[in-house]
Amino acid sequence: MNIGRAAEEANLPPKTIRYYEEIDLIRPSRAPNGYRDYSEADLHRLRFLQRARSLGFTIEECRLLLSLYDDHNRASSDVKAIALGKIGAIDRKITELAALRATLTRLVETCHGDDRPDCPIIDDLAGQGARVEP
Repeated sequence: MNIGRAAEEANLPPKTIRYYEEIDLIRPSRAPNGYRDYSEADLHRLRFLQRARSLGFTIEECRLLLSLYDDHNRASSDVKAIALGKIGAIDRKITELAALRATLTRLVETCHGDDRPDCPIIDDLAGQGARVEP
C-alpha cells in the first residue's frame, strides 16, 4: 500500500511515517517505480509506534520496545521495567506541573486584575518578586 493509505490506516501523518523510515524504525519495501510500498507488517509496526508515542514513550523507548516486540525470547519483565520507568517519569511531570500550577495560582490571586500597572505576575516573570498591594 502507498504512504497515503498507510498514514490513514495507522492514524499518522505521512511526514511522521517518512521520519520513522529516516531513523530506521520502519523499512518499507520499494515498488518498481521507487515509491514506498507498505506491507501489513509495516502497518502493524506503524500502529505500534502510534500507540506507544500516544502513551508518551520517546523515540528511543519505542526503538527498544520494538526490539523487544521482535524478540520472541524476550522477558516480559524487560517490557514491564520500561513501562514502570515511564510511569515514574509521568509522576515526576505531574509533580512539576502541580508546582507550576500552585505558583501561577498564587500569582493570579495576588494580582488585582484592574487598570493599575502594578502586576505581581509581571514582577515575578521579571525576577522582581511579587509586590502585593492592598
